[in-house]
Amino acid sequence: MADGAGAWTTHNPYLNGNFAPVMDENTFDDLEVEGVIPDALEGAYLRIGSNPVYVKDPDLYHWFDGDGMVHSLAFSRGKARYKNRFMRTQGLALEAEAGHALWGGINSPPDFSNPNGPYKNVANTAIVLHAGAAMALWEGGPPHVFTVPDLETVGPMDYDGKLNHPFSAHPKVDGKTKEMVTFGYGPMGDKPVGVSIVTPDGALKSSTALPLRKPVMMHDFAITANYNVFMDLPMTFDLQRLMGGGQMLDWEPENGARIGIMPRHGDGEEIRWFDIDNCFVFHTATAWEEGDHVVLIACRMQRPILVGSSGAKGDMPENNYTVARWDLDLSTGRATETELFALHGDFPRFNESLAAHKHRYAYMPFNASDQIDFGGLVKLDLEDATYKSFDFGPTTRLSEAVFAARPGASAEDEGWLIAFAHDEATDESSGVILDAQDVASGPIARIKIPTRIPYGFHAAWAPASTYTG
Repeated sequence: MADGAGAWTTHNPYLNGNFAPVMDENTFDDLEVEGVIPDALEGAYLRIGSNPVYVKDPDLYHWFDGDGMVHSLAFSRGKARYKNRFMRTQGLALEAEAGHALWGGINSPPDFSNPNGPYKNVANTAIVLHAGAAMALWEGGPPHVFTVPDLETVGPMDYDGKLNHPFSAHPKVDGKTKEMVTFGYGPMGDKPVGVSIVTPDGALKSSTALPLRKPVMMHDFAITANYNVFMDLPMTFDLQRLMGGGQMLDWEPENGARIGIMPRHGDGEEIRWFDIDNCFVFHTATAWEEGDHVVLIACRMQRPILVGSSGAKGDMPENNYTVARWDLDLSTGRATETELFALHGDFPRFNESLAAHKHRYAYMPFNASDQIDFGGLVKLDLEDATYKSFDFGPTTRLSEAVFAARPGASAEDEGWLIAFAHDEATDESSGVILDAQDVASGPIARIKIPTRIPYGFHAAWAPASTYTG
């Protein structure tokens, strides 16, 4: 079937099974619940993902290419409501008008002759809530504001024209000051990374640029109370390599790996680099300061997966997945790496009221085998390097889980973990709620969703106090 109808004749795994898109936008009230939704849980679990409407070449389609769709599971007074909506970007509107795809994807060369730009901002990767706005993110361009709980697209945000670099899929909001730091990278130039500070009330305050030896893919970063923490890793962009018949984005171990520390409000030229062993990090877990040390914790792998895989899920044997801790000694300029957990997991989250400051626990989906299909949820104790987990079973796949604090909580982990789960044996999707203080006991509630929820990317928790309706 041709593009535009949500189904294609292709063996590409990203267009089949539960990677396949859904075309209907639904609202379901008062969902069936197994167990009990806590009365104190008031807010919405928001998860975004890739949901293509138009595809130029189904055999070259990659999971990262699809149009953004937000799925919401909202809780109030012990009941649950589901809603899903497309992010109605300019690119999707132009393709709808044309009736076919106008852009390729990451497995296709950029089309610089396209009058609307070589890439489509698909707004499909992550969500941030800041200064009263919910934003759908894509690391190659500006964010798109949308409403909560209605999930209606408002449009792109450029901070009154002051945003002069891509926004990133992973801006960081200081849990205490509510200041937001964002960054964006590009494939060319000797200062290919832009960094901006956004005030708690949503004004872009300042921007600077980071010098690098070579442009690299930098999907995530971290902040502490006083510093921004960047990772210059060997996934490089190289135009000459592309012109010579190679890939524009490729693994280049000879470029080395290092972690950069720059003052939160400093100039990019002030960054200090700490050499580390070659590796790749898609997602940082957290960072903080301990005296004259900066601590970074992240999901580490030997080299990246998924990028440029031409529709394959990725060949991942012996990739040595770990949760690693780097201690960066500001007095000596040395970095020390420690393996905290020999776990294959990713999409780590924590109680984000403590972002940029020291805390004890983190949570992530994981799997005991070398697959990208995460079938369990683990609670990591970052203080004593132990963990507790729950396995959802061999046919269930879990989305990113977010932490929702119990109102009036006194302990860091007093609250709930919320995620979507999909059973591949029955092709049914559900929402799950776990007690964050007792993850090993499994869900306290399972919410049946009357429609399939495709696999997606990142999630956010919107407390009811942040929206009305």
